[in-house]
Amino acid sequence: MADRLSRNRTRTAWLFLTPMLVVLALVAAWPLLRTIWLGLTDANLLHLDDSKWVGLDNYTGKGGLLHDKVWWSAVRNTLWFTLLTVSIETVLGTVIALVLTRTFPGRALVRAAVLIPWAIPTVVSAKMWSWMLNDQFGIVNDLLLKVGLIDGPKAWTADPGLLMTSVVLVDVWKTTPFMALLVLAALQMLPKECYEAAQIDGVHPVKVFFKVTLPLIRPAVMVAVIFRALDAIRIFDLIYVLIGSRESTMTMSIYARQQLIEFQQVGYGSAASTLLFFIVALLTIVYVLVGRVKLGSD
Repeated sequence: MADRLSRNRTRTAWLFLTPMLVVLALVAAWPLLRTIWLGLTDANLLHLDDSKWVGLDNYTGKGGLLHDKVWWSAVRNTLWFTLLTVSIETVLGTVIALVLTRTFPGRALVRAAVLIPWAIPTVVSAKMWSWMLNDQFGIVNDLLLKVGLIDGPKAWTADPGLLMTSVVLVDVWKTTPFMALLVLAALQMLPKECYEAAQIDGVHPVKVFFKVTLPLIRPAVMVAVIFRALDAIRIFDLIYVLIGSRESTMTMSIYARQQLIEFQQVGYGSAASTLLFFIVALLTIVYVLVGRVKLGSD
């Protein structure tokens, strides 16, 4: 009886999953396979039908990705951007979530207001911040000059030394609410008995956080970090609208777009897109496997 019930559940699960799998195959699998195929050719945007098979030359050839300094610069920029933004957003999101768990007047309004940056479309946010960071009429320079933090206007989106700082700050402003929302959801599920016992014993709140709260919300925080890291690795729209295709802030996605559109090298750009896909897929697989190992050990 148990085996029959298990088989029925499996069939029912596949019955519900089949429509979604068909849709994914139509809208995702075919474009992905087409991109992988083009990455193995010398396809050009002007002569797409006359492409020739080049195998792995776009990857390992003399002029391939693995020998391209600009590509490796884009890889470093992407990893550095991911490390900075995810770290800062995790810390700030946790702090904001801890504040929002407290009871105070207007808490519901504050919770709604915190989500506004995340709700604004990324392109709109990038364009808005490009105006605010303008060195001539931007409000950011005006405020910093008034409080005496800078001696003169800063070219936030033009100075090579400030480009990555500007991009990171804008992304942190936009995406921190996402991290705060996930951490807040985890905090809402914690048992109150632990905190009541700690309060009776007179344990310091900081010690309670590191000894009780953090271990309990660690699984939810790790999920949030992984999802945010995968999204940061694929970053394109925010940097492209705010900065453009500058090498100092070029990410792997922007590099692939530049090869595909600006240089019209469809084969080479498809190879870059494919490599980015496999990097994200590899990180996802590693996360799933690590999660299974932890669940198995528990």
